[in-house]
Amino acid sequence: MKRVIHFVLLLAAAWIVMTLTHESGHIIGGMVCGATLTDFQLAPWRLPYSVHSPDPHPLITLWAGPLFGVVAPLTLAALIRKRWAWLIADFCLVANGGYLALAWISGDRFLDTPRLLDAGANPATIVLYCIVTIVAGYVWFRSDCIHFLTPSPPDEKQDSPAD
Repeated sequence: MKRVIHFVLLLAAAWIVMTLTHESGHIIGGMVCGATLTDFQLAPWRLPYSVHSPDPHPLITLWAGPLFGVVAPLTLAALIRKRWAWLIADFCLVANGGYLALAWISGDRFLDTPRLLDAGANPATIVLYCIVTIVAGYVWFRSDCIHFLTPSPPDEKQDSPAD
């Protein structure tokens, strides 16, 4: 039971990291390219968003979210070098790629993929991003899940949150 609680807490942390890094990427991307941030929401229990107007380079602002949303967690995991940090980073890979894929399917004009396409993004770049992040993220995240949810033999030390 302790293992499951630990895993659920890691998933909650992963969700928070994913939403914050993805939306922070949009905000940073907008700042870098001279966009004016007019509204934003970063609370992870709601759908985070940021609105830039005017936005002279919407492709930069829009791509910065999913790119920073995977680069920041992967960089932090590489620096921390703990299995729990990799689980969070791998979740961010799957979630960012899955989000762009599902946003494309839904066609909701307020989601990133339709906005990327409207701003002139090449559909092949979105497909490539989705394939790379979903496939790599799935393989690594699955391994993380197995690691954290498989009972270890009684004589082996369990991973603690500090590991």
